[in-house]
Amino acid sequence: MISQIKLKNVNLLTLLIAFAIFISCEKGINKQSATANGFSIIEKELKSKFGENAYYTDLLVIYNASIGNIISVTVSEVPESLKMEQWNASQGAWKQNQDISIEVPLGSKASDFMFQLNDTINLTKLGALVERSNSELITQKNIENPKLYIASIKFPKNGDVSKTEYIVVLKPEMGRTSFTFSYNIDEELIKIDY
Repeated sequence: MISQIKLKNVNLLTLLIAFAIFISCEKGINKQSATANGFSIIEKELKSKFGENAYYTDLLVIYNASIGNIISVTVSEVPESLKMEQWNASQGAWKQNQDISIEVPLGSKASDFMFQLNDTINLTKLGALVERSNSELITQKNIENPKLYIASIKFPKNGDVSKTEYIVVLKPEMGRTSFTFSYNIDEELIKIDY
């Protein structure tokens, strides 16, 4: 009986150690790949930092080869306060850059001009569009190893959610030309600029 209890405790301890190792090995948001899965992890970090119901007006993922992803957001947890904050995450550390006071037209709510990360607008879709744009450059333009430069959610100033765009900017590993892919809210390609 005592040996069974010790065996169960050893198994539980082994499981806890394995879980702790797994968690400690998980990449920070600055090291996440430019994929649907990687951007999903970034979204989870944003929701953990600012809350599940936070509102955004700007959201950018900028990739720098030497430091990884830089996340830039303008966010409010309480839109009715007419206060927003601009935050950047770089190398795993969040830093607030500024406080912003906003104005909205009389008779409207501040949240009408902001978006939330949910089923309609999310980073998983943005990450999938980065993957799709990357594949398109490789196949159609014969560009080897295109890298993410900027991925962003462009929310219209008039608050019309249907006019939201996902923007993906890629650059070849060697070269200065950038390729900008614009997609609508339904993930349909609007245009490519280069």
